[in-house]
Amino acid sequence: MAGAIVLAACTVVAAALYRSSYFTGVNEARQQDVPFSHQHHVAGLGIDCRYCHTSVEKSSFAGIPPTTTCMTCHSQVWNTSPMLAPVRLSFQTNTPLTWARVHDLPDFVYFNHSIHIAKGIGCSTCHGQVDRMPLVWKVNTLYMNWCLDCHRHPEEQIRPKEEVFNMAYQPPADQAALGASLVRQYQVRTQQLTDCSICHR
Repeated sequence: MAGAIVLAACTVVAAALYRSSYFTGVNEARQQDVPFSHQHHVAGLGIDCRYCHTSVEKSSFAGIPPTTTCMTCHSQVWNTSPMLAPVRLSFQTNTPLTWARVHDLPDFVYFNHSIHIAKGIGCSTCHGQVDRMPLVWKVNTLYMNWCLDCHRHPEEQIRPKEEVFNMAYQPPADQAALGASLVRQYQVRTQQLTDCSICHR
């Protein structure tokens, strides 16, 4: 009897740890060599996601901007800032900046940004209000059950394609009807979304 209680207690503790920010990284900002602020660049300056993440609409990977993208502005603006010294050094030595991945799926998981964009899934659905983040953190665990919740009910998250990059987008009161309509319009193959081969290839 005592063994069963200990086993149950261990299971509860392990489950709690598995879901804790210690393991998931949720709500914990990643430290970077350059403290890039999406809040400043996106919300403050109005820079569109696609300016830096150039391949998000056509590739599985959203793309990390090369230093030349940063230097488009920072060769003129804040061009002597100590905070941006690593950016200038990267540009001068033609050595890419090293960024700590925030949303890093395991190697056995296949994720394609472009198909989600094409089917009306907005950036903020997975990444949260990045435009309000001074440093980036995860807002979702990215665990399989979290992904499956959306794959089982895509009509709850899908939005008009013209709203995909709108960080302020809020689902309308009739999201159920709109979502069902968009699922048909965008030809989302709902019967295949929970097939193992969709994410594990």
